[in-house]
Amino acid sequence: MYKNVFIVLILYLIISILSAQDLTPIEMLGKNIFFDKISDPDWMSCATCHAPEVGFTGPIAGINAHGAVYRGAVSKRFGNRKPPSAAYATFSPIFKYDEDEELFVGGNFWDGRATGADLGNPAADQALGPFLNPVEQNNASKEAVLMQIAESKYADLWETVWGEPVSYDEMDVEENYDRVGLSIAAYESSSEVNQFSSKYDLFLAGQVELSEQETNGLELFNGKGLCSLCHISEPDFEGNLPLFTDFTYDNLGTPKNPENPFYDMDQVFLDDGSPINPEGSEWVDPGLGGFLASLDEDYFNALGLDKAETVAGNWGKHKVPTLRNVAKSSGNKFPKAYMHNGVFKSLEEVVHFYNTRDVEDWPEPEVAMNVNTNELGDLGLTIEEEEAIVAFMRTLSDGYDPAKDKVKNNKSATFAIRGANPFNPTTSFTYSITEDANVQIYVYNALGQKVATLMSSYKPAGTYQIEFNAANLSSGIYFVQFSTENSILTQKISLLK
Repeated sequence: MYKNVFIVLILYLIISILSAQDLTPIEMLGKNIFFDKISDPDWMSCATCHAPEVGFTGPIAGINAHGAVYRGAVSKRFGNRKPPSAAYATFSPIFKYDEDEELFVGGNFWDGRATGADLGNPAADQALGPFLNPVEQNNASKEAVLMQIAESKYADLWETVWGEPVSYDEMDVEENYDRVGLSIAAYESSSEVNQFSSKYDLFLAGQVELSEQETNGLELFNGKGLCSLCHISEPDFEGNLPLFTDFTYDNLGTPKNPENPFYDMDQVFLDDGSPINPEGSEWVDPGLGGFLASLDEDYFNALGLDKAETVAGNWGKHKVPTLRNVAKSSGNKFPKAYMHNGVFKSLEEVVHFYNTRDVEDWPEPEVAMNVNTNELGDLGLTIEEEEAIVAFMRTLSDGYDPAKDKVKNNKSATFAIRGANPFNPTTSFTYSITEDANVQIYVYNALGQKVATLMSSYKPAGTYQIEFNAANLSSGIYFVQFSTENSILTQKISLLK
């Protein structure tokens, strides 16, 4: 399963070497550490879960389509959340309480646990965590991490950057381990990671135009869809390009992901014999509230807050992620998973959830308290408006090439529902392709699980109609995905029995 990821990473490293002159020495050092397999067993790097070809998040389609959580270096060990994107993470401020807004802002990771208080940089704090985490890279100690760097082919670069060789002597360990985090954060803040090279960036620079659907999507994103209330889409007062997050925390009423492997971690044990997740299937992700609960009472006293009330008021809230690269993929089916637990498998599903959470039959929220009922749940968007918002979000992927986009558009396919919707139990679709292609048409349920294959074969250019009989399925929302080598199109359908 991981073979293809390693191949992609090797290719990426080869390409990156050719452009290494664009990185400063500390950025290059951080990059080497980021892609080095510093784990026990030694097969896992930071890039295993934060791969550049999908926007520095999880790259394995099969994992994303199900549990969405990546296993650690030790077989069968899993954490509890999907990998957040490492791109644009270095822009997050140090974790703090905003007294005017009465909410927490900044930090890194889904629950804000990487505050930036230690190294003055949340991304640097976060970079150090996975190396020693037994359900991630599982290194025995900070010394073990530094020893591997000292024996690496880039050890001389460390000396160039820090003015002395890598030392893992007892008196030097803390300082040098901090330097590991600062080096990785330097790479994560580089222009190689934070490219600002999306179609939307070129649009803001006046170099390209958005399509009619994308323009409509932008207007809805900023208006009726209420997306920009948290995912800021306009440059700031200093002209800095938008980051599509306000770095706050929110509970969107996200359902559990029933395939999250963490629920089975009551049967998988650490070296000391303790279960990774003693609560098993009863575990509920507390998000920011769980991190706040771990802090001393003095922290809250200094802010004039009551700890119990503050923890309860933030239970189930997670970091508002950047939408930059939210659709960036390597061309695989279901290459991404969304939300902190990866329960949603497509942008179409995410937008439909935002739009209809409170008016359609969605699963119960993982955490019922503190659910945001003001900015989502019953937005009244039409199907066409949902699709327009998705089309706009697809303009946020770095590496946009206008010439390739023009070729892609010239070879576009169409896919549309022609039968009843809602339907019971049959409906139909038409599709057209302008050139011979391998066509796949799959049906997925609201959890991203494939429930039917309507087509998977080579077809000549032309227009076709295909029937779908859902007699064996239960009522609910389904997504029909049409794909060729150049196109991925999705239709949402409702089965009402």
